[in-house]
Amino acid sequence: MGQQYAVQIARQLPLISDPEVVRYVNSLGDSIAKLTSRGDLDWHFYVVDTKEVNAFAVPGGFIYVNRGLIERTDKMDELAGVLGHEIGHIVMRHTVKEMQKEQKADIGVLLACQLTGVCDTQGANTAIQVGANAMFSKFSREDEKQADDQGFQNVVRAGISPVGMVTMFQKLLDERKASPAGVDAWFATHPLEEDRIADIQSQVNQLPRSTLDALTTDSRNFHTFRDHLVSLPPSPTPRKQP
Repeated sequence: MGQQYAVQIARQLPLISDPEVVRYVNSLGDSIAKLTSRGDLDWHFYVVDTKEVNAFAVPGGFIYVNRGLIERTDKMDELAGVLGHEIGHIVMRHTVKEMQKEQKADIGVLLACQLTGVCDTQGANTAIQVGANAMFSKFSREDEKQADDQGFQNVVRAGISPVGMVTMFQKLLDERKASPAGVDAWFATHPLEEDRIADIQSQVNQLPRSTLDALTTDSRNFHTFRDHLVSLPPSPTPRKQP
């Protein structure tokens, strides 16, 4: 199912094919995913060339992170935290449950709506927009909490600091207060409030100081990757569905 959706998504989304970008995001993603209980999956990580802030997981180990989200990260552990969270959704089979219910033939279009804002005007396909909203609204706060818990465990297991989850999610909350339009897509698909951030921080506080200090927060390779991503031509203007 995931492979079928991935083919449709590739037709709809402007995926970045730059070798340096592809190599780094897959290297970081694999370092986290391969140590989970679903390390047997053939994981694939993609960067979507859009300024919209979002990320999404598709059954079977397909994870998409938008360029706009990566450009808001300042350290490696922030991107790792997002990947760990999305990996958590797959490990907990959240996306499988919802997609099995929907079985939408136009799933690629639905994801394009949510990830790149192609349905952000009244003239866009209203039925598709309604379908996308209905589908993604089913990711409950409980699902998000489970993905947070999994994400925390995922990054720690990979030797990466979970503090990045706290700082990244707080950064998104702060931006919503200051400039809501920039992060609307993220909050439409990821219910996120202060209490979830507090829960992650509580788990961070329970780690022994020696353990936390030994975990990686940043790397030169991450900054080389991010600087290269920022230097690429601007993201294309989202194309509207007919």
